[in-house]
Amino acid sequence: MKIANAIALVAGAEPPVEFTAYDGTHVGVPGSDVRIEIRSPRAISLFLSAPGELGLARAYVAGELEVVGDMYTALDRLSTLNVDHLSVGTKIRLLKDFAPLAIRREKPPAEEIRLRGRRHSKHRNADAISHHYDVSNRFYSWVLGPSMAYTCAVFPRPDATLEEAQEEKFDLVCRKLGLAPGMRLLDVGCGWGGMVIHAVKNYGVTAIGVTLSKQQAESGQRSLADAGLEGSAQIRHSDYRDVSETGFDAVSSIGLTEHIGKANIPAYFAFLRSKLRPQGRLLNHCITRPTNQESAEAGMFINRYVFPDGELEGPGTLIAAMEDSGLEARHEENLREHYALTLREWGRNLEDRWNEAVDEVGEGKARVWRLYMAASRLAFERNRIQLHQVLGVRTADDGQSGLPLRPGFDRGDRR
Repeated sequence: MKIANAIALVAGAEPPVEFTAYDGTHVGVPGSDVRIEIRSPRAISLFLSAPGELGLARAYVAGELEVVGDMYTALDRLSTLNVDHLSVGTKIRLLKDFAPLAIRREKPPAEEIRLRGRRHSKHRNADAISHHYDVSNRFYSWVLGPSMAYTCAVFPRPDATLEEAQEEKFDLVCRKLGLAPGMRLLDVGCGWGGMVIHAVKNYGVTAIGVTLSKQQAESGQRSLADAGLEGSAQIRHSDYRDVSETGFDAVSSIGLTEHIGKANIPAYFAFLRSKLRPQGRLLNHCITRPTNQESAEAGMFINRYVFPDGELEGPGTLIAAMEDSGLEARHEENLREHYALTLREWGRNLEDRWNEAVDEVGEGKARVWRLYMAASRLAFERNRIQLHQVLGVRTADDGQSGLPLRPGFDRGDRR
């Protein structure tokens, strides 16, 4: 069977993009602004090694399948394609025609990872974090911009710049935590130290940040020194569970919960509560599923190439675990549209520095990031995943929260 004929069976006779194949066949819209090129038999073999998103990702990361044009546009137009409409007979025919390629044992791209050891143990968590974050600080500076903030920004206006939106995100967290001069902040999963630096410089707190990424910690420590903040803040290369200090006025967790694992969520919130003084606040900022009924496990592409062992719970699951740990949930908001905008800007930054990014981290790794950011942007836009901020309080023994009757979190309203 010609490859174009096989594609037409799945995508229809007139798919919304152009497909071309190494056997000289093509189908779709000639001259389309998006063209999918199947460059070699290996592309088919890699896809058939794990039919679905993982197989397609393998072929793309390996460079055997190319997307000419904008990746986000390609995924948007092809997002509804599947084989559910094919008859059993048609599926059998496709399997027979491509059987010689299916049985070839193609080695996955080197960028694919499978972790060893007990899931979510300290050692395995360190390996997972290193895989994703210890890529290249220079690469991340190109993609993330000067803020080096690798979490959802908060856009105060539709036309706000990425830097404005990341500054607003950090400040919103500070406002929700009610930070004030002299307070002590613990930031778990602190990344390159953006939250720590913002809180110390703008709110007069002292702070400890912890990250499992060695490259992040070293970069954050340099940033503290450059800003003259070493006497007020620390950034440690450490598991958050190894923080021995207690009595913090506030704890921020921005983008860590996704790495914890559903089974460990109760212990996670219990540990963070133990770090707070009575009436201390926790702000948990993380990606979630839309509901509590979906599987927590990430898709195969994300698990093998992007966030190994990542798990996403529903917002209700997280809030219930927070409450069960003794933290009273006081405020919640969903920022998923803001994450779609953040990913749009990261994607643009990557494309603007594409050749340099390839030179820095290799073409395969750069392809992983291009695919992951475009797919994630689409998922946030279509409400397949969300981003929730939840504010919790460790109430005093008499039940007092320390919050005003109507707390406000707008600029200039620090209560």
